[in-house]
Amino acid sequence: MRGVYTAGVLDVFMEHNLYPDGVIGVSAGAIHGCSYISRQHRRSIRYYLRYCRNWKFMSFRSLLLTGNLVNTKFCYHDIPDRLDPFDHKTFSGSNIHFYAVCTNVRTGQAEYIPCTDMRRQIDVMRASASMPFVSQKVWINGTPYLDGGVADSIPLKAFQAMGYKRNIVVLTQVDGYQKKEHKRSHTKAYRKYPLFQKAIADRPRKYNETLAEIKKAEEQGDTLVLRPSRDLHIHRMEKDVRKVRAMYMLGRHDAKKNLAQIRAFLKEGSAAPQ
Repeated sequence: MRGVYTAGVLDVFMEHNLYPDGVIGVSAGAIHGCSYISRQHRRSIRYYLRYCRNWKFMSFRSLLLTGNLVNTKFCYHDIPDRLDPFDHKTFSGSNIHFYAVCTNVRTGQAEYIPCTDMRRQIDVMRASASMPFVSQKVWINGTPYLDGGVADSIPLKAFQAMGYKRNIVVLTQVDGYQKKEHKRSHTKAYRKYPLFQKAIADRPRKYNETLAEIKKAEEQGDTLVLRPSRDLHIHRMEKDVRKVRAMYMLGRHDAKKNLAQIRAFLKEGSAAPQ
């Protein structure tokens, strides 16, 4: 639910016709990135506010009944197919390259999967956002996947390696945040997948190292970072619509506040030699 900050940022981008050459998203970032590519303004906040209290959206009841904290049928079929239809035509017709990050459970490594057809690749979105311990593995072409954030929460280096030299990074934690080791990191829940288990244990260290790398990239001028200007202490399973709306509005506020800088950054990038 903290990721709805990103939805606020992206809605401001849409309002000002700010679109890059490529987008890469992890977990909730991938979910909101889809609506950005399909140019569906306010779609994310609309269905978040409408359904965040619905047990089928995200709840321990769903986990007990289906094995998934986030209900697969409701969130990945009912909402995009019927309740708040996803614009597949605009998404597929976009010239923006879109990637979703998933973690291969067998290898413990991140995979950056190009997405062009959400009807055919909805399980890629589901895998990217399927948190370990509270989600069943998502099988794609015979390979099990889970949350992309396990192996690569902020894939700046991966995008740079693909050729994207100037990047806007949207974070959902305030400046100075450091991830702490979680007591569940060393459990034997994934003992059949030791490399994935290691990735879970290594995540706090890798996450904090990535934050340090982003700071350096920001200082060098080839990376622009947007992060929450204040901590709203929103829970990852937040049901209070006022807090969800406030997190979204903070994303809008911070994007608007930095709009001139964002425009200049994108303009400079478009003018740079390839």
